[in-house]
Amino acid sequence: MTLTNRDIVELTAWRRKLHQQPEISNEEEKTAGEVVDFLADTGPDKVLTRLGGHGVAAIYESGKAGPTVMFRSELDALPIEELSGVPHSSLVPGKSHMCGHDGHTTILAALGRQFGRERPASGRVVLMFQPAEETGNGAAGVVANPRFGEIAPDFAFSLHNLPGVPFGEVRLKTGVVNCASRGIQIVLEGKTAHSSMPETGVSPMMAISQLMPALPALGRGTFSDDDFSMITVTHAAMGEAVFGIAPGQAQVWATLRTRRDDRMANLCAAVETLVTRIAGENGLSAHWHYHEIFVASVNAADAVEHLQRALDEEGIVHGEEALPMRASEDFGLFGHSAASAMFFLGAGERHPALHNPDYDFPDDLIPIGSKIFMRAARNLLG
Repeated sequence: MTLTNRDIVELTAWRRKLHQQPEISNEEEKTAGEVVDFLADTGPDKVLTRLGGHGVAAIYESGKAGPTVMFRSELDALPIEELSGVPHSSLVPGKSHMCGHDGHTTILAALGRQFGRERPASGRVVLMFQPAEETGNGAAGVVANPRFGEIAPDFAFSLHNLPGVPFGEVRLKTGVVNCASRGIQIVLEGKTAHSSMPETGVSPMMAISQLMPALPALGRGTFSDDDFSMITVTHAAMGEAVFGIAPGQAQVWATLRTRRDDRMANLCAAVETLVTRIAGENGLSAHWHYHEIFVASVNAADAVEHLQRALDEEGIVHGEEALPMRASEDFGLFGHSAASAMFFLGAGERHPALHNPDYDFPDDLIPIGSKIFMRAARNLLG
């Protein structure tokens, strides 16, 4: 089955409507409502809402035995002021769809239209509209919801548009495609003092100056190695912005990144040991919190084979260049309970980069992405 010209026009208009009404992670209530309303005419057999926050799952049943095949997109936008100048620019100050999640959501809606007209011959299709991808807590919330047990996919597929890759080409490989990452917020506690008598306090100045180079130095290997690890210091602050107080507190924020989840556990242990040692040597107490936790996205071989077959049958050029990526993706957690794979769909070699303020999702990717997913679904389910 293919989309009609009218489908493409209506889907494009809807994508641009979503683009004008962005909601950032964990705030996607209206976007979720738009999805439910848009899919209503397709007659899904079941719709689950409020999964992991504002997640939506639309289920299309065949009524016959067979695998459950899940396709996932993201609902959230970013806290970025849009500068694209397109007529359908964001109407919400300081928020915009600068990653293309509005386009990915529309590609899944295109599948809904087609499965609304003709159900799969066996098994069932689940369209998963996931919240909070950008903060790394969306997939975890979806999977932790007891109703996710009603879905229990055998296969899980996703895509992401990728500027820098020729338009309409695909990048796909087995194994790691996105790194594991997490943010760590380190807090050093001492004692403030009058700036004329700093010796009466306990300053974190030396500790923070030691930590900032010592943290990146914990990184190991090159990106081509499974043992690769990397730490990027992203923020540091000490004391108050005044002249009369010697500081008593400091914070260092950093992003930890590895290719493998087991390496992440080792890297966290190394960071915690380092922080404890440096704080102790400087008479400080220390504590830390982890944020925005992403597991590695690892493509399963059998799921990749299904996507490769679909790409070949649709005559779409594909290769492994640019993979894996250092960047993280919240899709990886679905691979812990299903054979999963994500592919990357070229948005054009000169297209503005993701998270740039002049980015906008290319609407012509909607029929391309949907036909890849549809071919994979029909091959698996009929």
